[in-house]
Amino acid sequence: MDMDNRMWQWISHSCLLLFAVISIVPFVLLIVSSLTAEQEILSNGYRFFPDAYSLDAYRYLWSNSNVIVRAYGITVFVTVFGTAVSLIMTMMLGYGLSKKEMPYNRPLTFYVVFTLLFNGGLVPTYLIYTQYFGIKNTIWSLIVPGLLMNGFNVFLASTFFRTTVPAPVLESARIDGAGEFKTFFAIVLPLSLPIMATIGLFNGIAYWNDWNNGLIYLTDPQLFSIQNLLNQMIQNIEAIKTSSSAYGASTAATALPSETVRMAIAVVGIIPILVAYPFFQKYFVKGIAIGAVKG
Repeated sequence: MDMDNRMWQWISHSCLLLFAVISIVPFVLLIVSSLTAEQEILSNGYRFFPDAYSLDAYRYLWSNSNVIVRAYGITVFVTVFGTAVSLIMTMMLGYGLSKKEMPYNRPLTFYVVFTLLFNGGLVPTYLIYTQYFGIKNTIWSLIVPGLLMNGFNVFLASTFFRTTVPAPVLESARIDGAGEFKTFFAIVLPLSLPIMATIGLFNGIAYWNDWNNGLIYLTDPQLFSIQNLLNQMIQNIEAIKTSSSAYGASTAATALPSETVRMAIAVVGIIPILVAYPFFQKYFVKGIAIGAVKG
């Protein structure tokens, strides 16, 4: 029996190690490609061991370091502030929906489910946000539309509260005279760190990677997030190379590292997420496992 257990553990660990390597390989190729010479990629494609290396892509990004730093600052602010507000709203609504005795529980639950199934469409949404809420070319256009509240996260939090927070603890708080707000902030939230970390990570990644809101609601480059700025830089490089080739301009313009810049941009955009994820991993796994259990 012990031999069977050891064999099963060896097989399972080998499979997990294989999956881990498969997950890491694309990131390694991404980093190596960003350090590869442009002509090498054009001639031989993306390889783990290229014949020629170059820092031209990062030099190009460094030449635009001022705007990149500003865009990073905007992205950090939007991610931190948006995640915090979204997390508070999600946890409060999820806690309310977890209480079946709460007035209007069914209509509110239906409303959340409805938003998961249907939306108003791009044009009506754009008109509402720009003409009635006036968020066009404001920082709020990167925070509110489509990201501030998510029905899936609400139900994830609601299930967690319903299945994990002990009912006797809540009853004891009520007996001691605690109201709903004090119970929620003093007792429920400290017991909900796993689901908060999980939803916070979901929201944070969504805010960090979002480029759609900036594309739709922003025309002022001063408000571009890092994703919008890097996307604009790629488009500018392609436009410069295309026009230079068409009109016979200098070879310096046509030699811009468009392919390696794509990889370098991806590296710049993904590093903060890779750095932050290990700190949330244990809460993330626990929150997903508990919050996904149907109560």
